Amino acid sequence: MASYAIGDLQGCYQEFLDLLAAMAFQPGRDRLFLVGDLVNRGPDSLAVLRWVYQHRDCVDIVLGNHDLHLLAVQAGLARQKGRDTLAEVLAAPDAPLLLDWLRCQPLVRRCGGYLLVHAGLLPDWTPQQAVALSAEVEAVLASAGYKEFLGQMYGNQPSRWHEGLVGMDRLRLVVNVCTRMRLLTDTGALDLDFKGELDDAPAYLHAWFDAPDRQHQDVCIVSGHWSALGLMLRPDVIALDTGCVWGGSLAGVRLEDRQVFQVPSRQARSSDWG
Repeated sequence: MASYAIGDLQGCYQEFLDLLAAMAFQPGRDRLFLVGDLVNRGPDSLAVLRWVYQHRDCVDIVLGNHDLHLLAVQAGLARQKGRDTLAEVLAAPDAPLLLDWLRCQPLVRRCGGYLLVHAGLLPDWTPQQAVALSAEVEAVLASAGYKEFLGQMYGNQPSRWHEGLVGMDRLRLVVNVCTRMRLLTDTGALDLDFKGELDDAPAYLHAWFDAPDRQHQDVCIVSGHWSALGLMLRPDVIALDTGCVWGGSLAGVRLEDRQVFQVPSRQARSSDWG
C-alpha cells in the first residue's frame, strides 16, 4: 500500500488519469490525497468529481477556494466568473449528490506526519489547532445553515488571527488562510493580492512557510494553490501546484519516500498562472 498526494486538478481529468497511471495507483490497494481545487478553469470538472466520488473509499480531499466557489454558485450565493467552467457540473443530474458530498469535506487533514491543506497555515497554529479550526468550518458547511455561511464567506477581513475572533469573522479568516493565503506581511496580516513568483514579492511580504517560529514545524505541510511557486520539496513543506490548468504539469508525490511524479498538461500554455 502506498499513499499519494496530488496538486490542483482544476478539472484536468485526462492529466489526472495520466498521473494515476504514472504512479501505478491501484484504488483497492493505495490511498490518494487531493490538496483542493478539484474543479474549475479546466475542461472536465464533472468527470473529476465523479471519479473522486466513485473512489471516495480510498480518496481523501481538502477543499480549495475553487471548490468553495462552486458550492456558493450552486447555492445561488455567487455568480460564475469570466473564466469559470462550472456550467456542466451545475447542470448534471447527479450534481446534488456530488456537491452534497463535496460540501462535507474538511479544509485540513492529518495523515501521520503530514498535514494536508490547500493554501497554508498560520505560523501561530499548532497542527492540533489547525485540525480543530477546520472542523469548525466543516461542521457549519455540513449543517442545515450552510447557505448562510456561504453567503458571508467572501471578503478579505479580518486579516489577522486572534483567539477572540468569533462567528463569521472567525470562520472567514480560517477559510482565507486555508484556501487563499500565500503571503503574510511583516506584522502577520494576510496579503491576498500578490499571486506571482516569490522572488518578485515586495520586501514587506514573506511566504507563510517562511514565517519564523512556526508552531507546526514538527509536521510536513502538503499544499497546492500557488502555481507561480511551483513544485517545492522541503523537509517541512511540499508544494504541488505546478499549473496544470495553465499548461504546466500535474504533480504528485508518494508520501512514504517523497518520490515525485509529473505529467505534462494537455492545456494551452497561459501566462495567467496564480
